[in-house]
Amino acid sequence: MSVSERRVGLWLVGAYGGVGGTTALGLAALARGLHTPVGLVTALPEFAHVDFDAPTRFVVGGHDIRQSSFAAAVRELHAASNVIDGSTLQVCKEQLDEWTANVLPGVLFRPNGAITALADRGHAVRAETPVDAIELVQQELKAFAAAHQLDQVVVVNAASTEPPFDPTDDHRTLAGLQAALKRNTVSLPTSSLYAYAAIEAGFAYVNLTPSRGASLPALEELAKLRGVPIAGQDLKTGETLLKSVLAPMFARRNLRVLSWVGHNILGNRDGQVLADPANKASKVRTKDALLAEVLGYKPQSLVSIEYVESLGDWKTAWDHVHFEGFLGTKMTLQLTWQGCDSILAAPLVIDLARLALLAQRRGDAGTLHAAACFFKSPAGVPDHDLGKQFAMLEEYLADPGPRS
Repeated sequence: MSVSERRVGLWLVGAYGGVGGTTALGLAALARGLHTPVGLVTALPEFAHVDFDAPTRFVVGGHDIRQSSFAAAVRELHAASNVIDGSTLQVCKEQLDEWTANVLPGVLFRPNGAITALADRGHAVRAETPVDAIELVQQELKAFAAAHQLDQVVVVNAASTEPPFDPTDDHRTLAGLQAALKRNTVSLPTSSLYAYAAIEAGFAYVNLTPSRGASLPALEELAKLRGVPIAGQDLKTGETLLKSVLAPMFARRNLRVLSWVGHNILGNRDGQVLADPANKASKVRTKDALLAEVLGYKPQSLVSIEYVESLGDWKTAWDHVHFEGFLGTKMTLQLTWQGCDSILAAPLVIDLARLALLAQRRGDAGTLHAAACFFKSPAGVPDHDLGKQFAMLEEYLADPGPRS
């Protein structure tokens, strides 16, 4: 099938968040030529030969536990954070309204209080069992694909961060998980139920969050069985992105890092959910993991995340790096990173959707290691050096042909 005939779907779990709204607007704006693709890795000149799906080929849908619309999400982001010009929204509003019709009430299974607090009355479906949740999500994904005559669909988890989830023996094999699901004795977070539903239906799955998602051995097995690529987890857009560049610099110059302290403040709903200690624990775990791997030793480190409502979608990170140089001299690097969370993340959502759809057409299944450069905790890739991770992406895309 030629590129001109192909139609693909992007299904956003957490569609009406800042990231979901900005992603939808970004696709609509790029399709109309209103903006250049600044921020899209897949738009780099070195990848011009790759058969990525153009923005004009995408149809957007999703789930959300709040009653809203893509246009309202963008207006809210503009009002709170003073980003996105009104003319772009005006030109794209008709398209956003069409895509809003594809967004359905979110499906929840035993969510924690921080996430439940965001749900609007009557706009979240409470599943009684994990199987109920999986079947409902799967039915709605298949209906979306059929209604729009889509050749492929990629499901992207952009929902709020869940508390840490530790797998048990039931999650180690697909047979064990399926048996436990039939007995209704297994515990799974909502992100993993969405992942199961998508993968079993033959749709690619990408996890932007620190939540468990598809990062269970049983779901990796299912992805390989169904011929589905999966990618995650926890999108790398700010402080951890800088760490993945700066920590290798210290290592290669043989400068010993003594301590690395990072203090993060942010607003938006992500910050609101992360104010809950259980949810915050997932985020801190991924943000603090790479130093020991890159440096080869573990310096004293501290990561803090605080919710500051007035900041809206803007986030600020202050980092203090204390390091030892020649002749025992101690020195300091201090830096400040300020960025708009949704503006940083949305182009990477489009990148990952394009990459996952391409991988599936090439016959790749299971964890997409080439996507490691996008994530704080890249599944299946222990190396956190951004340069090495990006080289993996370049190597993967050097040959644009089918893999199977």
